Amino acid sequence: MKKAIAECLGTFILVFFGTATAVLGGGIEGIGTTGIALAFGLTIIAAAYSIGTISGAHLNPAVSLGMWVNKRISTMDLVYYIVGQIIGGLIASFALLSILNASGRETTNLGQNGFGDFSAVGALTVEIILTFIFVLVIMTVTSTKKGNAKLAGIVIGLTLTMIHLVGIPLTGTSVNPARSLGPAIFAGGEALSQVWLFIVAPLIGGVLAALVGKYLLDTEE
Repeated sequence: MKKAIAECLGTFILVFFGTATAVLGGGIEGIGTTGIALAFGLTIIAAAYSIGTISGAHLNPAVSLGMWVNKRISTMDLVYYIVGQIIGGLIASFALLSILNASGRETTNLGQNGFGDFSAVGALTVEIILTFIFVLVIMTVTSTKKGNAKLAGIVIGLTLTMIHLVGIPLTGTSVNPARSLGPAIFAGGEALSQVWLFIVAPLIGGVLAALVGKYLLDTEE
C-alpha cells in the first residue's frame, strides 16, 4: 500500500507539473518545447530521489509492465502500482482544471495528447518508438547487473526530457498511459476518443523494451 501511495503521489507530481507548465506557460508558442520538456524531466528527477526510495518511482504503467515482464515486481505490485498511477494522474488533471476554473482561464486545454497531423497508425508508431527508448533506458540504468542506482534518477529524467523534445510537436508526448488518461477524461471530446492509442502504444513499447533489455542487453540476473 505504501508503494501504491508513493506511485500516486509521484504520478500526481509528474502529470500536474508537466501539464500545468504546458497549459499555463502558453504551450509551444509560449514557454516552448524545451520548457515543457524540462518540466517533465525535472519532475522525474524530483520523484526519483524522494518517493523512489519507497516504490522505485515508476510513475508509468508502461514502466511497471516492463518491470513485471522481467520479474522485477510481482503481479500484486503491478496492480497496486498501476492503480496508484492512474489515480495520481486523475487527481493531477482535476487539480489543474480546478485552478483554471478558479482563475477564469480557458479549460479545454489540459495538456492532453492527440494524433496531431498523423493517422492513428502514425501516432501509434511514434508513441511505441518513444516509449521503447524511454523504458529501455530505465531497464538498463536500474539493472542490478549493469545499472547505476546513484545516477538513475538523473539519467531517466534527462531521457524523458530528450523524448519530449521530439514528441511534443508530434503527439504532445505521452509514453505514459497515466499521463494521458487524466487530461483526456477531463478535456473530453477528441482527446477522449483518441486516448486509447496513448494507453496501447506505451504498453507495447514498454514490453518490447523489457524483452530487448533482457535478451539483447542482458539487463536481468
